[in-house]
Amino acid sequence: MKNKVAYFGVFVALALIFSYVESLIPIQIGVPGIKLGLANLIVVIALYKMGVKEAYLLSVTRVILAGFIFGSMFSILYSLAGGLLSLTVMALLRRTGKFSVIGVSVAGGVFHNVGQLIVAALVVETFQVGYYFPVLMVAGIITGIVIGILSNEMLKRLRDIQLS
Repeated sequence: MKNKVAYFGVFVALALIFSYVESLIPIQIGVPGIKLGLANLIVVIALYKMGVKEAYLLSVTRVILAGFIFGSMFSILYSLAGGLLSLTVMALLRRTGKFSVIGVSVAGGVFHNVGQLIVAALVVETFQVGYYFPVLMVAGIITGIVIGILSNEMLKRLRDIQLS
């Protein structure tokens, strides 16, 4: 039990560090709101190494802490919506056993954006923001592939470490 708590603390710290590093990267590709999602690397690893409950707890903890440290209440709201929907889809796909880590991550990237679009539609009280979906879907696929590749490589290196 003590090791599990220690690993969880390390994962939270790593996710916060990645959130901070990402906030420093001045990537502007002309589309607002698109980020690589480096902290999601830690969430994907936690999903595979610790389990679904721990991954949810990690995701919520990271979003709330990063939101208070680096963001705002709106960033917490959007990130929670995207993160929880994303993690739910990733957990379901992982459970089937038919998807690779990269496939699970791609679905997570796309559904993270879907969750944020749903919140945006509710906040602005129009579904016109749905026109933004194709751009966000492409971004989710690309970032999902990158995070999936990185997660897959990390999981290979961590295969002998039992965290659950």
